[in-house]
Amino acid sequence: MSDSTPAVDETVTGSTSRPTLSNAAEPSTGGASPPAATPNWNERHQFSASGTQFLVDKQYTPVKSIGSGAYGIVCSAMDTVTQKKIAIKKISAAFDDLIDAKRILREIKLLSHFKHDNVIRLVDMVNPLTAAQFDDVYMVMECMETDLHKIIYSKNELTDEHCQYFIYQILRAMKYVHSSNVIHRDLKPSNLLLNGNCDLKVCDFGLARGTNDKDDYELTEYVVTRWYRAPEIMCACQDYDRKIDVWSIGCIFGEILGRKPLFPGDNYIHQLNLIFGTLGTPSDADLDWITNAKALQYIKNLKKKPSMPFERVYPKAPPQAIDLLSKMLVFNPANRISVEDALAHPYLKALHNPKDEPICPTTFDFEFEKQANTKVGIQKLMFEEIEKFRPGVVNPIL
Repeated sequence: MSDSTPAVDETVTGSTSRPTLSNAAEPSTGGASPPAATPNWNERHQFSASGTQFLVDKQYTPVKSIGSGAYGIVCSAMDTVTQKKIAIKKISAAFDDLIDAKRILREIKLLSHFKHDNVIRLVDMVNPLTAAQFDDVYMVMECMETDLHKIIYSKNELTDEHCQYFIYQILRAMKYVHSSNVIHRDLKPSNLLLNGNCDLKVCDFGLARGTNDKDDYELTEYVVTRWYRAPEIMCACQDYDRKIDVWSIGCIFGEILGRKPLFPGDNYIHQLNLIFGTLGTPSDADLDWITNAKALQYIKNLKKKPSMPFERVYPKAPPQAIDLLSKMLVFNPANRISVEDALAHPYLKALHNPKDEPICPTTFDFEFEKQANTKVGIQKLMFEEIEKFRPGVVNPIL
């Protein structure tokens, strides 16, 4: 989400157990409960948010505009049936670009598949009443008050307890997501939503892919915001795996510690130089995984640089935080720590509980993407997702 309209007063307070964000709006509800009676899905009303017209069920009363998210405008609203606060994302002209439409469908299917405390939950979708209305897509989700980007760049102190709790929850979420054979591929602070209790939820799964999928849905170089890209992405290697998410978490970790981006590259070359300026130029043994000949030759021709210890980069960080960070930000993915091992690291000892770090009971199937090649094909699959929330509604394009 954008920074234009902060959802809460972002004053941060610490605690001896779990940290909180003071003066926040009501905490996340954990998802809307089923209504006591079947609502009338044909009753609509219209309102404006961020200059965009929303046409949704009467049971959703607008509260405030939150801003722009991936592909859409987001506002908070009150569900008058469940009396819970929710967020509504409107994606206008959702099917005009087939690549974007496929990403939107992918995210919706993934959010419907995932059921985890640290992954944002999709609680409803608004069914179109006419074919013209099916140009837009409305996603109804849990409402969170802010995101990690806003918290990092607020002027308030972030304690080590905050840092531990944020990193723990990201790892806990990714253990679950990865167990479903899904790689997020776009982890960054603005995709990590927070409420007043510092509960964290991962969002924006539009660029996700399967761990066993060798076909790229998008051009590799554009996946993941540059500052959080793993070396595997930078070196255009097709066989990257879930370790790319660990690298992104490491970059986020460093950004929390330093209150500024760790590797804010302006372009591909600058990004690699920033990485090597901290990690040092990799040895030949740490380059044997690179299959892209041009990338390999470029790195081998670079002037050798020594590493800069993370203790110097973050002199106030606890030793255990530095140790975990150094294990996440390893150039060679084979030597990078796994999510499971990161959860068990001593830095997170106070929070780690293997019995409360679930895996997904079923893997996610990306086979639907083979059918999503036309506007009508994507709309058909999208409507199937709407029917999961609203059984019996009529598809206006059939």
